[in-house]
Amino acid sequence: MKKLFSLLIACLLLCGTAMAAETLPAPLDDAAVQIPADTVLPPEAGEGSMPAEEPAAEIPAAEVPAVPSEEATTDSVGTGESIPEAAEPSLYAFQRIYSYTGQFSDLTEGSTFYSNISALFEYGLSVGQKDGTYGAKSPATVGQGIIFAARIRSLYDNGDAEAGAAPFRTEGQHTYEAYLLYLQSLGILENELEGLYFTQATRAVMAHILARALPESFFPAINHDLVTQGYATRRYITDVTEYTPYYQDILQLYRWGICQGVNAEGAFLPDDTITRGALAAMLTRMVDPALRITLTWDVDSAIGTTWSSLVTGDARQIAAPETEADFDAAFRRMLSQEQLTLELNYNHSIDADFVSGVLRQCLNSSAKFSEHMLNHASATYYPQTGFITVTFSVLGSTPEETAAYRAETLAAAIEVHDFLWDSGMLTHSMTQKEMAKVCYTWICQRASYDYSAEDASPSHTAWSLFTEGTAVCDGYTGAYNLLLKLLGIDCYTLVTADHAWTVAILDGTEVHIDVTWGDQQGSLSANYLYFAMTPALSYGFHPW
Repeated sequence: MKKLFSLLIACLLLCGTAMAAETLPAPLDDAAVQIPADTVLPPEAGEGSMPAEEPAAEIPAAEVPAVPSEEATTDSVGTGESIPEAAEPSLYAFQRIYSYTGQFSDLTEGSTFYSNISALFEYGLSVGQKDGTYGAKSPATVGQGIIFAARIRSLYDNGDAEAGAAPFRTEGQHTYEAYLLYLQSLGILENELEGLYFTQATRAVMAHILARALPESFFPAINHDLVTQGYATRRYITDVTEYTPYYQDILQLYRWGICQGVNAEGAFLPDDTITRGALAAMLTRMVDPALRITLTWDVDSAIGTTWSSLVTGDARQIAAPETEADFDAAFRRMLSQEQLTLELNYNHSIDADFVSGVLRQCLNSSAKFSEHMLNHASATYYPQTGFITVTFSVLGSTPEETAAYRAETLAAAIEVHDFLWDSGMLTHSMTQKEMAKVCYTWICQRASYDYSAEDASPSHTAWSLFTEGTAVCDGYTGAYNLLLKLLGIDCYTLVTADHAWTVAILDGTEVHIDVTWGDQQGSLSANYLYFAMTPALSYGFHPW
């Protein structure tokens, strides 16, 4: 029967510098080994429920000429679709030149996307499938997306949906090829979709195709500020990140009012396939400015923000992290999943010294995210298999107490964030640097340094600053970083042997901000010498 060995490693991290651990005997077998109570304590210096598709927009009725009599063929990739010719080119590229009178047998006035699909016919962009249906619920293919994008561009360039592709048609080619060659000749697409033309299009791929179909200048960015703020704060379009394929194209469609998402948080579902009905909604919004969506997101309030939504950057599940970047990515992944434990597996025999090193690396990573307050960690490991479980907490508290600390802290920070907006201290016209300065000032005017704080004091947390009004450097920095992240400002905590402060990206420039030193004790004013320092100036004050 395996024996249980309980080991204690004293692994006190002083702002990222680990002190020497006790020398421990190696376990005799692969029983679980407990390594408790390791703490990061830096010493101080002076569209509602989700519908299946995006809701259809209403298109006003228009008096237009009748569609010439013609047999409708499919617009599926490889089989072709014929488009009726307009009697006269329009002076304005996008006009409804045909009348929809029930040409699609599967479309009724009560159908989802009825207005959008009928409008495609009226604009001369589609006459449906060979069997006389449109197929709103059928998945759209990549090739179909290319065909539609090329027709829209050809209307824009030539006043004729087919004129652009016509010079590129050759005998025996697939239907999509002439349209693709036309778009490639304009530099709209290259070969990035090679091999995908017959596959069902994901919503991300379709966004890539559509966002490039027309010149950017054609679309007023009616939702620019809302999308920028909502996306940056991770409270809207939360299923799209910088790691999502074509994420910039997706955001562009939101800015132009082509997309609004599928729920109240504006989720895009980038990996889902897109139906021909949902595609029709996007296409008609592209050609008709009256159909574009003006978003009504409340970006001034941070209510509803979660801890996981504040996590940005490389977040990956790494079973056996080795480098600093690996540990950071694994820690971010844990935070993004609203978890407090890391499950690691090195798949080889390990000893207490090895686990002590892993624990130090985990704590180094947690120190960079001081706003999360997970400054205490313990580890359980299996010596023979190399399996390690690292559990984080606030000040060594229970999971329930840790959850309470974090919930209260986030609620308090959200209240401050909303107050700064409601009071007019924060405005949409501000730069990130100006916003960061407002938060810096707020903390400096309301917090007091806790000179009596000991290693286990709550003053090492953002909770203490927001709820008690006192803190030390990691508490100051954690609270400040939390306010910045609620504003969508990228930042992290830089930790040395005796201090901690903020490194942030403000308006594209890396700066150092020491809100602890900026707090002039006993004064309501802040010392801005330590705000937005260049790295060189910061290094002169406190080398790292």
